Amino acid sequence: MDEVGAELSGSQRAAIFLMGVGEDGAAAIMKHMEPKEVQLVGEAMASLKDISNEQIVSVVNDFSDKVSNVSPIGIGSGDFTRRVMVEALGEKRAHSMLNKVMHGNTTKGMESLKWMDARSVAGMIKSEHPQIIALVLASLEDEHAAQVLKLLPDELRSDVILRIARLELIDPNALRELDQVIEKQLGNSQEFPPAMVDGMNAAAAILNHMDTSDEAALLASVRQVDVDLGEKIQDLMFVFDNLLSIDDRGMQRLIREISGDSLIIALKGVDDEVKQKFFKNMSSRAAEMLKEDIDAKGPVKLSDVESQQKEILNIVAKLAEDGEIFLGKGGGDFV
Repeated sequence: MDEVGAELSGSQRAAIFLMGVGEDGAAAIMKHMEPKEVQLVGEAMASLKDISNEQIVSVVNDFSDKVSNVSPIGIGSGDFTRRVMVEALGEKRAHSMLNKVMHGNTTKGMESLKWMDARSVAGMIKSEHPQIIALVLASLEDEHAAQVLKLLPDELRSDVILRIARLELIDPNALRELDQVIEKQLGNSQEFPPAMVDGMNAAAAILNHMDTSDEAALLASVRQVDVDLGEKIQDLMFVFDNLLSIDDRGMQRLIREISGDSLIIALKGVDDEVKQKFFKNMSSRAAEMLKEDIDAKGPVKLSDVESQQKEILNIVAKLAEDGEIFLGKGGGDFV
């Protein structure tokens, strides 16, 4: 990728390419994208302006180079697909996506659920067996699953997150049962092979998108049933201290997205090491002003601090998903 193209995020590059292939071509490609990907690319399309000819040429040439380097002779399509998806999405997200692409375990019914609002999905599945609910949520995008989980009855939620964390190999009979649930609403039926599910990471990622109070209550419920599993889930979650794993360039990009008021509250009471991570990636004047504002703020409710930290972590997730920042080890599965 040349210097001109490097200025663009992944979603911006995708938006430029799709706009270049015309409405019909873009529509055909976007049919095969996940809802979250469509949202990101759509937002990038809407925000694009003052795109230079050099940037358009860079995107097209980069795509052309990648295609021309692929020889159809002697390539195993499965291996090729794995390599491309791991490079594009990262190891963890690619693993989840490959299960859908390579094993075909996502039905038309499940695809429809991904485009439905959380309230509709929750209404459809809330009366089902907790194992069925767990399978449905593990098949949704993490943020979408978190919204659905929040709408389920309290007595169900801890049981469901526990079952998600324990998912590994899904029996074909379970997939048929899941399909029957969706069939009631959408009239879809199909045979399925077994499928691997990374339940532990799915549970951690879903909890990352929950409100702090709900997240803590669910983790506590899981620990009451299985202490070891609860600890493993917490280890996989991305918390505010994990911002230390972001490199300086990534921190500078993150800081540009955070409002001053939000950062003042979020940094109240955190370790000095985390504060220093922010301070050293600001100008000396901006860092001094932030320190003074934090000191002058006075006592802040813990719930307000946690709420602002959660907002910042959501920004981190968005930037990581766009490929604008990279998370080190020890964080949740955002990419």
